[in-house]
Amino acid sequence: MNALLSLSRGIDKLNDKTAVIAIWAVLASCAISALNAIVRYAFNYSSNGYTEIQWYLFAVVVMLGACQVLRVNEHVRVDVLYGLYGGRGQAIVDLLGFIFFLMLSMSVMLYYSWPLFVKMYQTGEMSSNAGGLIRWPVMLLLPLGFSLMLLQGLSEIIKRIAWLAGQYQGDFHYERPLQ
Repeated sequence: MNALLSLSRGIDKLNDKTAVIAIWAVLASCAISALNAIVRYAFNYSSNGYTEIQWYLFAVVVMLGACQVLRVNEHVRVDVLYGLYGGRGQAIVDLLGFIFFLMLSMSVMLYYSWPLFVKMYQTGEMSSNAGGLIRWPVMLLLPLGFSLMLLQGLSEIIKRIAWLAGQYQGDFHYERPLQ
């Protein structure tokens, strides 16, 4: 179990680093948006490239930030019964959700996004907008983000199993059952 927990810590560190990229992408997107507005109104100049780079940066935020949201246990839960369970029950629900939903859906998304990226890279596809950008860099974010989410899902599975076995002291903020 110690080797698996070391792997989990390594995955967490990797996703901490990608979260920093997502944070800077938010700042860059805001700066480009403000600069674009100033240039448009002050100099009557605009480019579709400015708008598209903001979309690309938003894709960076979502695809690289999502795994960090999962890591810090701030993701959205859609489980009406979750609050009825104690810590052990919640850990089991998390574990089953990670295995049967997260890992499966991210695997499917990775499977379908990789060929899309490869096609755009090989063809050098460009945006059809005047002044638009090349598309493969943003398409790379799809398989990259899904891969990072798969890794973080694996990390969370390891931590939940270790927690259930009493070998991990992580704080998942499990609640007491509702009365």
